[in-house]
Formats: sequence, structure tokens, C-alpha cells
Amino acid sequence: MLAAQTKGISRRPTPNYSNIMHSDPNISASFSNEDEYPSRRSTASATSPGFSDNRLSGEGSPMTMSPWNQTSSSNPKSSWSQFEENVPQNCLIGSMTREEGHIYSLATTGELLYTGSDSKNIRVWKNLKEFSGFKSNSGLVKAIVISGDKIFTGHQDGKIRVWKVSAKNASVHKRAGTLPTLKDIFKSSINPSNYVEVRRRRSALWIKHSDAISCLSLNEEQGLLYSASWDRTFKVWRVSDSKCLESISAHDDAVNSVVASCEGMVFTGSADGSVKVWRRELLGKGTKHVFVQTLLKQECAVTALCVNASGSVVYCGSSDGLVNFWEHEKQLSHGGVLRGHKVAVLCLAAAANLVFSGSADKTICVWKREGVVHTCLSVLTGHNGPVKCLAVGEDKESTAKNPRWVVYSGSLDKSVKVWSVSETAEGGVSSFRSVGGVSSFRTEGEGADSVGGGGGHKRR
Repeated sequence: MLAAQTKGISRRPTPNYSNIMHSDPNISASFSNEDEYPSRRSTASATSPGFSDNRLSGEGSPMTMSPWNQTSSSNPKSSWSQFEENVPQNCLIGSMTREEGHIYSLATTGELLYTGSDSKNIRVWKNLKEFSGFKSNSGLVKAIVISGDKIFTGHQDGKIRVWKVSAKNASVHKRAGTLPTLKDIFKSSINPSNYVEVRRRRSALWIKHSDAISCLSLNEEQGLLYSASWDRTFKVWRVSDSKCLESISAHDDAVNSVVASCEGMVFTGSADGSVKVWRRELLGKGTKHVFVQTLLKQECAVTALCVNASGSVVYCGSSDGLVNFWEHEKQLSHGGVLRGHKVAVLCLAAAANLVFSGSADKTICVWKREGVVHTCLSVLTGHNGPVKCLAVGEDKESTAKNPRWVVYSGSLDKSVKVWSVSETAEGGVSSFRSVGGVSSFRTEGEGADSVGGGGGHKRR
């Protein structure tokens, strides 16, 4: 259990980095020799004008920030640590802990925060205190998204589970189904043409994921749910009837991220080092997702994607610690690179003009976009393990003159931290410069710009 902390920072004994593959298959267990991760250059396709390939990665392996193997308490308890009331503009305001597993997924709606872990439990927090919880029968909870009264959870076992809040008791969540449904599985299994070849020379129904689900994304306007998987595909589901509409073989390796955007655009990022663009188009009497272009092709794995609310900018985090971005208004031309982490970027989130990048270096960079220029407002520190997931909600005290956000960060240190962030905040970074479309910064005490680390991260 996390004890109260001074300014949100606690110190713990040096962790034991054994059994890493069980904790997170995304992080390799072998990182004893830095020579195994040589410098690598990334390139963009010809369809990405303005992209610069003079970026070097491989200075160090992100594996050094891997989670440690801790034994969970036999009687896990939750805690909420409240910090100073009069807080500076960008700071840690509290921490929530449930000693039962690493935090892999977060989602927020209204006053509720949902957290998923490798304990198979989904916890629900309200006003920063534990409100309720529910448990899945199997599968680590790798993704959570919310659509109206439905909660969708993606799992290590390749299944999507659907939950609903009880009408009689808001703290009770009932299982409403699984994607694909048993009815659809039965109907599809009758027709041999519904089977497709998957790895290891075996076949499976095209409506089912044959490997872990890595990411979920919603297009609420169209009522569509997108699921990405390590089986190299992403699938399209209709929320209203849980029907699988389409399965796209998108990449040559695990698909780590999928993001639905405006105008029917969908972006996917993969362990094969590429970011691809897809568009939903009318074909005959139905719709299909067609390939549009490749934004990025590099040796380092793509580990996270996000799109800002207006859909004008696409951000991509990689295992080399870099964040690339593209601008929709300029035909998705490459806008630049944000260099804020020395090791893998594991998650991204956007809110208004802010972008948040969480990393295996245990920190979160807060970036503010003004036109094509991104300024690092602050670096949030306090986690004792890699930051695996982020969620953002508007602060109740937010105003037009001073937009404020509540940022939730889930970590492999088994905690969720809560941050107060303002778009008008200043400080936290001693110098900033933007040269040739590349944004870099120096923090206090560092003698060089933060540059990307090793490319060993593959699956998210």
C-alpha cells in the first residue's frame, strides 16, 4: 500500500527485475548488454512529405525500466493518498493503490475512473475513492473504453467483454456479453469460408482475435468499436448489436494501437515499426476500410497513438522514446518530433491543446501545442515504475481563461496517480528550443537534450 508522500514522491528499495515477461510481454527479459541495441535510423514513406530521417535511437534499452516482480498481498486493500490542498499548477494531487497487480488500462467518464490490471479485476473509483469493482473470468485487462451505458474491456485472452451498470444499483456492474457473441461464433463456424489461417499453421474464425487485444477505440458518431490485436489485425464492431463487421490484416507484426478519428479515418501502429492510415468508405451496399497510406516506417516498434479532439494532429510514440506527429490540414505531412524521453513511450493522451506522453522512464511529459510548435510545460515525476496508461478528464475548476485538466496515470508500480494540469502553467523546464521541426528540451540538472533510447520494445 502506498503511504502518504511529500510532494507526491516516495522512495522504495531497488526493485527485483525478474520474471519480466510474465508482467508485460511487451518488455523483453534480456537487457544485460547495451551493445545488443545498436543505433537505428527511422524513415518515412514517400507519402509523408517533410519527414526527416536524421533521428538516431538506441542509446539505451527501455528494458532497464521494466516492472519488477512483486508478490501481491493475500488480502489486497485499496488506499487513497491526498496531498497538499494549495497545489501549484502542474502537480501530483493524489495516488490510488490496490495491491493486486500492475495497472495496464484506464478510462474515465464523469466522476468515475475505471482501472484494469493483470489481476483480471476492473476497479471503479469515484471522487478519488474506491467505489466498486468487478472481475473477469480470464484475461489480463489491457484496454477499457466507455460508450454510454456500456463498458468494453479488451483482454490478454483475445476477447472483448461488455459490461453494463445495474439500473437498481450504480455500484453494480453486470456482464452483458462477449465479442464476438456465442450466437455469431456458432453461425460463422458452420461455413468453412469463415475460417482464416493464423500463425502456427492453424485456422480460426475471422470474427475472433487469435491473440491478445492491445487496444480499443470508439467512433461514437458512427457507433463503431475498433479492436487491435497482437494477431496483426484490427477488427470493426457495431456497438448496437455487437456484430463484427470487418477484420483487416493490417501489419506484419503485432498491432499495438488503433485510433478512430474524424472523417472515417483510422490509424494503426505496430511492432513492425509502421503507422498506417485507413479510411472507411462506401463500397456497394456496405462500407469497408481501405488502406490510404503509410505515415512512418522504422525499425523501432510503434507503441502508442493518439489524435487530438479536433482530429487535426496525429501523435505516435515509439520504443526509441520519440513522439512523431502529423498534421491533418497539411495532408498528413510530418510536423516534427518531440524528444522528451530517453526510453520507450508507452502511452499517449490529448486534451485541447495539451499532449501527454507516458514512458518507461517513469515520467509523463506535458506538451502544449501552439500552431506547429510544441512546448514542454512540465515533466511529471512520482511513479516508481513504467507509466503504462493515461486518461484525461476536465477539471471542475476549469475556466475559459485557465483550462485545467485532471490527468490519471497507471503504472506497473501498481498505482494510479492523479495530477492537476493547467494549460497556462509555466515552469518545470529550464530551456526549450525548436529546430527544424524537432522539439527538444532540457530539464534541470541535465546536460543534454533528451534523446530516444533503445528499440527493444515490441508488443504493447
